[in-house]
Amino acid sequence: MSEEPPQPETEATCVCTQDKVLEFLNKMSAESGIADLTDPGLAEFLSESDALKVIRDKFHYPKAGSFPDVDASLVDPESDGIYLCGNSLGLMPKATERIMTEQLDKWSKLGVFGHLSGDIPWAHADELAVTEVGHLVGAKPEEIAVCNGLTINIHVLLSAFYKPTETRHKILLESKAFPSDHYAIESQIRLKGRNVEESMVCLEPRESEETLRTEDIIDYIEKHGDEIAVVFFSGIQYYTGQLFDIKNITEAGHRKGCLVGWDLAHAYCNVPLHLHWWDVDFACWCSYKYGCTGAGGIAGLFVHERFKNDKRDRMLGWWSHKMSSRFVMNNELDLDEGAAGYRISNPPIHLIVPLLGSLEVYRSVRLDDLRSRSCYLTGYLEYLVNTFFGVGSDKLATKITISIITPSDFHQRGCQLSLKFSVPIDLIYKELVKRGVAVDKRYPNVIRVAPVHLYNNYVDIRRFIQALIDSCLAVENNV
Repeated sequence: MSEEPPQPETEATCVCTQDKVLEFLNKMSAESGIADLTDPGLAEFLSESDALKVIRDKFHYPKAGSFPDVDASLVDPESDGIYLCGNSLGLMPKATERIMTEQLDKWSKLGVFGHLSGDIPWAHADELAVTEVGHLVGAKPEEIAVCNGLTINIHVLLSAFYKPTETRHKILLESKAFPSDHYAIESQIRLKGRNVEESMVCLEPRESEETLRTEDIIDYIEKHGDEIAVVFFSGIQYYTGQLFDIKNITEAGHRKGCLVGWDLAHAYCNVPLHLHWWDVDFACWCSYKYGCTGAGGIAGLFVHERFKNDKRDRMLGWWSHKMSSRFVMNNELDLDEGAAGYRISNPPIHLIVPLLGSLEVYRSVRLDDLRSRSCYLTGYLEYLVNTFFGVGSDKLATKITISIITPSDFHQRGCQLSLKFSVPIDLIYKELVKRGVAVDKRYPNVIRVAPVHLYNNYVDIRRFIQALIDSCLAVENNV
């Protein structure tokens, strides 16, 4: 089953810069004959010229009128919605509908015999996905398990890998970690008999800064690593959209004898990952954001091959047992090897099917190519936001200004840009919804916008900017 994942070609995750984005926009402007880089016509030309535009056709893309609270006097209900919320829930692949219908039909006709028959035998359905999921995260098949939900997998992994001692008992994470991660870590510390106030360390950015600097993370690990049992960061910070330097932070932790794990909820299928080669100890992710597996979709976990046969104490269930002897039912555990030994229950077929539908899409395109597309989409969004809403811009569209708290360095971000408004966002968000816009709000003043590399295009981004301008003007005129 072993399959060596491809080594990363470079240490950087992309080679794009804002200067390259501007160079690209100017080049396309010259080709189209549209001089103004903010002209909606240029967005149409960019979208039509995009070699990956056909990927959008593999998804069900919602119409504006299908969204709640849309105002038909402000937007054509039959037009495409402006869906820039894939950082919360990805759109539905058409393949998923087909595969789900096939499995429902199989259930209706075969009942229990479906467990071991057909192209997708339900008892082994998760195993059909591990190789391709491994490709997406840079891992061997035996380092991957498809199971549970994300927070359950955090518990499963920390139960096995967090072994505090009197001298090494701390877990290091970023401040404002996603609440579920925070709660899971708190509970694991308590379950291991430790005190949260002493054992949980939440690293804060520098004063007046929104994101953590890599050098500050590494410096903290180097100074305090002897006390740290586990470094557990998110690959991409959900609030700011910052992509952490997984490779170098992992190396820093290992130099001090720490185990290093990652929550890749916002990184899975968003940016290229090389977990095996980066020597990550363990990681987990959900799949319903950029993986497009539907709300609460099946999650995944990674355990490096060096732990393949270590038999450390962990949470167990009958799917932790090797398949070859699982149904002997003698209650004598024959622990499966690698990540498979961290599974607990049989795979839920109705959650595995959307994963298979997602993988069918990713089979048709390289994640590295999508990453390049993502950089140009976010670069275009960044350019328009700074042009129409940036402090000091000579093209300010409203009195409301916006700063982008996501790092401007393309190596430190994925699909998401987090926009921080100069006013509270309550009314602005409501106006956006009226105009058929799906984005994500974080009170008091941040809206997260994610042009997803699979199905979004430049027209979506330009339409969003116009809806944002109109929404801000509406708020100004009504206040």
